[in-house]
Amino acid sequence: MHCTVQYIYMHFRVQSGFRMEIRNGSKEAGPKARRGGSREAIVEAAERLFLKRGFGSVSMDELAEAAGVARRTLYNQFSSKEEIFREMLLKVSGQLEDAFPSGVETQGDVEDVLRLVAHMILGLHKHPEYLGFLRMVVADSRQFPWIADEFATVMDPQTERLVRYLAQLTALGILDCRDPMLAAHQFIGMLNELSLWPWMMGREGLPVSAEDAVEETIRMFLQRYRRPQSKGHGDAVNSSLRQDI
Repeated sequence: MHCTVQYIYMHFRVQSGFRMEIRNGSKEAGPKARRGGSREAIVEAAERLFLKRGFGSVSMDELAEAAGVARRTLYNQFSSKEEIFREMLLKVSGQLEDAFPSGVETQGDVEDVLRLVAHMILGLHKHPEYLGFLRMVVADSRQFPWIADEFATVMDPQTERLVRYLAQLTALGILDCRDPMLAAHQFIGMLNELSLWPWMMGREGLPVSAEDAVEETIRMFLQRYRRPQSKGHGDAVNSSLRQDI
């Protein structure tokens, strides 16, 4: 359900499962990391260097030095920068799963659910690591298209959940979304315009509170897509959603 370079790239695509192995070399640089923490130290060093200089400008030797591990240790953990990137992507995937827990779609009526989703999106935008990762993807995916593709494998499932939710509400007569995917992207896009894009462009965000941004986004969205409903219809809808989702 998010955002992010999803919106920036009209949303990427999703798959998971990136864990790989590694080779070796030899040369120590910097203080030696503890063996148990060498993998984490390498990933943390990659996050710093990739975000600062770009994926293509960082060598494996530089990663070993920044992580404080021997070159042999680096290759014993990761055979390439691509594998390190995929390890970083796993962390982003975990952040998204934490941000959008299962069952959100059944937490009240449509306003309640959209409000929860909107606050989750804006909350995700407050994580510097996540935003830095987005900026790196945007900067490097032109030269390395596979970066955008693999980043998309983590993003799309969350958006697809919102698409399914809107489609179900349309089938139940609550909303009138002829194209639920378009509607989902419109909802996410309105929030990204206020929260994500200013940060990505290095500018101050609009002087609008998160609460106002959420409420006005929901109001505008429902003015366009909500059908008039009869009293008591909401309870029946929530019951149906709990069975279907």
